[in-house]
Amino acid sequence: MSTILQITNADRNLALLSKGLKVANLEEALNKPGAFTILAPVNLAFNKLSPSFEDLLKSTDTNKLSDLLSSHILAEKRLMKNFVNGQKLKTINGKEINVTVKDGVVRLNGAKILSKDRQGSNGVVHSMDALGV
Repeated sequence: MSTILQITNADRNLALLSKGLKVANLEEALNKPGAFTILAPVNLAFNKLSPSFEDLLKSTDTNKLSDLLSSHILAEKRLMKNFVNGQKLKTINGKEINVTVKDGVVRLNGAKILSKDRQGSNGVVHSMDALGV
């Protein structure tokens, strides 16, 4: 079975996220056996960033990039059925995510889950339509 990092790397809609995870030195952590959930913004979501995502990738200071991407990773495996309206979750960098479930649509801090429950050997990947979860 693939790891969640391999799942992310294989999805062309998550190419910018994959590139960012590499530059931010988060790949090693996501290859560990623990249970993780990646709340993966699709490529289009990165176009709304200011400064641009390309500028973050080129910066010598990777802290901002690492902080941004770490806010999309949970240190637990959370399938779609595990999201409950009103729930609050913590990311690996300590940021809080508010869960909203309405008419079967799950949103995390307003970002909608597009593709769900792509399970790997060390967790699960959900694609998101926006950054900043």
